[in-house]
Amino acid sequence: MKRAALIEEIQKKRSFLCVGLDPDMNKLPKHLLNMEDPILEFNKAIIDATHEYCVAYKPNMAFYEAHGLKGWQSLDKTITYLRQQYPDHFTIADAKRGDIGNTSAMYAKAFLEGMQFDSITVAPYMGSDSVKPFLSIPDKWVILLALTSNEGAFDFQFLKSGEKQLFETVLETSKAWGNDENMMYVVGATKAESLAEIRKIIPSHFLLVPGVGAQGGSLQDVCKHGFTKDCGLLINASRSILYASGGTDFAEKAKEEARKMQREMQTELLNSKLIHLLN
Repeated sequence: MKRAALIEEIQKKRSFLCVGLDPDMNKLPKHLLNMEDPILEFNKAIIDATHEYCVAYKPNMAFYEAHGLKGWQSLDKTITYLRQQYPDHFTIADAKRGDIGNTSAMYAKAFLEGMQFDSITVAPYMGSDSVKPFLSIPDKWVILLALTSNEGAFDFQFLKSGEKQLFETVLETSKAWGNDENMMYVVGATKAESLAEIRKIIPSHFLLVPGVGAQGGSLQDVCKHGFTKDCGLLINASRSILYASGGTDFAEKAKEEARKMQREMQTELLNSKLIHLLN
């Protein structure tokens, strides 16, 4: 998906919501567990309930890999369903890959060509040759880990690298590998106070922002410091939507939560005077 198409979806829906598809078998509604493919049925119901309020979906690979071949089949069927039913949605393979060049090339082939995801999350630690194979496929995106929302982010990401913190060095160095048409960055909502500095380094790149909702991040703070002239944000929500209810009404409750977030996002777009972009 090209950047212009993603922006058009944001404008049309007045939303920059990304729904994380992280199906935890221990949390799935019990009435689904006897079905042939509970993960697929859960995902389809969530997608059908939320598609009009979000612009992206992000399956986390761990929740599928944990179930071996059957989990991979559930993932493949989920992505096929999305492509067929809701092809305008941006898809993110939350795989956090990154290895030597020939290995990264195979990861890129698997997720971006084979499974036809629009993007993949990539770890930058091994440097440019581990990232560039993902950037070689036209109209696909790398979403590079920059500043994550977990507590362990302080172990390395804030360490000084010369005069800069390590995450700032990652941003400065990596922005030359691609451009704002094929690279995004992960920046956790719980680190919203760093967004102003991040925007000085990458003023126009899209940011994928986890941590709003269940992890306590503030949508208002993220928008205040992270908005660009065409939004420039994808806010991911997983648990708060997926598990809004554990009963037979799980899809309806997921819809209500997604609708609530969409309305909050619309308000932020209005308050930031981005409404002129929304027709």
